[in-house]
Amino acid sequence: MSNLGVWKTVDCSNEPTKRHENSFVKVDDKFYLLGGRRIQPVEEFDPETNAWRQLSLPPIEMHHFQAIAINDTIYIVGAMTGKYPRETPLENIYEYHPKTDTWKKGVEIPAARRRGSCGTVLYNGKIYMVGGIIDGHYSGLVGWFDSYDLSTGKWEVLPDMPHPRDHFPAIVMNDKLYAIGGRDTTPPSPDFFAATIREVDYYDFASKKWSTLDDLLPVGTAAGGIGHVGNKILYFGGESGQKVAHNETQCLDLSCNKWEIIGLLERGRHGSQAIEYKDKIYIVAGSGGRGGAPELTSLEVFSAS
Repeated sequence: MSNLGVWKTVDCSNEPTKRHENSFVKVDDKFYLLGGRRIQPVEEFDPETNAWRQLSLPPIEMHHFQAIAINDTIYIVGAMTGKYPRETPLENIYEYHPKTDTWKKGVEIPAARRRGSCGTVLYNGKIYMVGGIIDGHYSGLVGWFDSYDLSTGKWEVLPDMPHPRDHFPAIVMNDKLYAIGGRDTTPPSPDFFAATIREVDYYDFASKKWSTLDDLLPVGTAAGGIGHVGNKILYFGGESGQKVAHNETQCLDLSCNKWEIIGLLERGRHGSQAIEYKDKIYIVAGSGGRGGAPELTSLEVFSAS
């Protein structure tokens, strides 16, 4: 393994609420932990004091989403609500405003394109939503790709991704959207945890075309965290057929499109989101085992060597 960096657990003065299938996103110099199964409070983390502060409850249970922040607003797009296994996609975008600690029910998502557990990113003023599943953990895996223009309010249907997947994060690097990890959470397989997808699909915003990398993800997992160091994408943790959540940190070097394993999380976890801040990557909460137990509260930070 190369020595790109190392993970360390942050010594926090207090702990957030334990949860999984949540999001974690930065606004200005504060981090916000949102959602997860059950109705969970928003919790704010100050990386300068290593302290958590509990804020308001959302208006509805929301989980399985990759939140994005635009200026001082957090957008929840492509989330699910309800209990396992027939969770329902949310009908609307929801907004959370940290400065006022308030929630707003946003625009309606087109009925024919609603799903949850998808990858969501921001690029050039548009929200992009890719992949996902329509009927919770039961049926309706899709490779759909959509955009929502924040300035015009227009939705656009784009070409499907090559390998449909759910339970995965997306990231934009070098004007390309990368879909990494994930699985097919549909019957007839009773063990959908093991139905992971190792192909890495990417969408080139310039050519408006999808492609697939030749090099497969070394360890197939779903619901890992994602971030980057320089021109390298880091994908870490995740869930598969094994009982314990994964702790591998897998690194894609975009200069050669090759993967390698570069290190380990101190605590394997899945079902959370990562934040990039001051050349470091933070991840918190999630589940330490296959499914939803145990739910975690710990926060780890990756510092590049």
